[in-house]
Amino acid sequence: MVPHSLLSARRFVLLVAGALVAGCATNPVTGQRQLALVSEAQEISMGQEAAVEVRDSIGLVDDTTMQSYVSRVGLELASGSERPKLPWAFAVVDDPTPNAFALPGGFIFVTRGLMTLLDSEAELASVLGHEIGHITARHSVSMISRQQLTQLGLGLGGALFPEVQPVSQALGAGMQLLFLRYGRDAERQADELGFRYARSANYDVREMAEVFAALGRASQLEGQSPLPNWLASHPAPADRIEAARQRVAAAGPQPGTPRQGRTEYLERIDDLIYGENPRNGFFRDRVFYHPDLRFQMTMPAGWQTGNFARAVVAADPAGTATIRLTLAGDMTPAQATERFFAQTGVESAGSSRETFNGIPAVVSGFRATAEQGGTLQGYAAYLQHRGTTYQMLAYATSAAFSRQERALTDTIRSFAPVTSGDVLNIQPQRIDIVRVPRQLTLAAFDKLQPSSIPLETLAVLNQLDGPSASLASGSLVKRVVGDRREPATPAKR
Repeated sequence: MVPHSLLSARRFVLLVAGALVAGCATNPVTGQRQLALVSEAQEISMGQEAAVEVRDSIGLVDDTTMQSYVSRVGLELASGSERPKLPWAFAVVDDPTPNAFALPGGFIFVTRGLMTLLDSEAELASVLGHEIGHITARHSVSMISRQQLTQLGLGLGGALFPEVQPVSQALGAGMQLLFLRYGRDAERQADELGFRYARSANYDVREMAEVFAALGRASQLEGQSPLPNWLASHPAPADRIEAARQRVAAAGPQPGTPRQGRTEYLERIDDLIYGENPRNGFFRDRVFYHPDLRFQMTMPAGWQTGNFARAVVAADPAGTATIRLTLAGDMTPAQATERFFAQTGVESAGSSRETFNGIPAVVSGFRATAEQGGTLQGYAAYLQHRGTTYQMLAYATSAAFSRQERALTDTIRSFAPVTSGDVLNIQPQRIDIVRVPRQLTLAAFDKLQPSSIPLETLAVLNQLDGPSASLASGSLVKRVVGDRREPATPAKR
């Protein structure tokens, strides 16, 4: 009689072998066989669903002219790629961190923070070309396929709640795709493909090295955001800059006049919000303020925090507890509570009507099944403020609940109206494009037309070596206008 464990091992081997046979496809870039347990139709569907989640979670920049501009540049590059028939889509998300992301199936996002850092259309084309390269080479498909192989034979139970997890993973699979970290070979291949696409469209490919150099100096520009910066998701050491320059030298002169598009690009980003947009909510130390919705709440000390378009989240560093604030929809706190406990697998541990800080609320204890097994325990609070009902879920693993309960309840009861004029009247800083009246150093220009950011940061923003860099007469330069203020506490990661 064959032992059960040996039969299981054989079944697993057969499953893997079958997946390898059925899951090989021809890579559209290299023409070689590639592990792909995800079909092109599945890849597109996965990307479409993830793109919806990204738009809902982060939000898009409310500027149709800019969105159309980025889309035009991206679609032109994609049309010259190996996969021109994908449903390519390009958008600018409302996040201050300089970065860009490629989702499976042709969905590419650049952040508002990256748009403020770039200096020309050619630089934008270099970034978009790189992200297009990740998709045409099916890098995310390869990673997902490898992950699926490791899960063959494992029983994956259903889940009512996400497992308590870091903020970067708290909002679903679509957002998690933004945190994929490709290997060196994939990044190198994406660089080469992006170079090829930009050159084919006659963009000045010398700009790619400038983009890498600028991003290498831009960590000081990172605003409060739960997203990683470019260096966290697209490692850019000095040898990548050198490799970009070597590609330019090896390719030889470009025919005609290469496209730079600096003036047009700078005109597009004129008046764009720079850094954190406090109207969408911001943290000062542990306190989260939302000027437009006129509320504030205090998060537990030392927790990771994140402010998304549709949620404010916090997680303790050990990954045992989470707090999440969202809108509950058009219903009363009592109706929202009833809907919450109508879910299968949620047990009530008692409810009470309360009023704190002048805000009526229904606060209920609950227990629920965790995604990876075990149970979660916590509170579902529904608070009504200025005619809107908010849902605050504050929960922990059952093993950690007694230790975290005070932090969870204190956060719920910290929800309060904002009355401070300093908060209610705060406005974002913005990019202002100015023509230099005569030859000046950046430091002299800043004295003539002061920016509301430090001079060293202004140099990075303009891709200059430092305050003593020279500006040619008549050239365009970025400055930042708006109240100079202390930066908010960054979201901990």
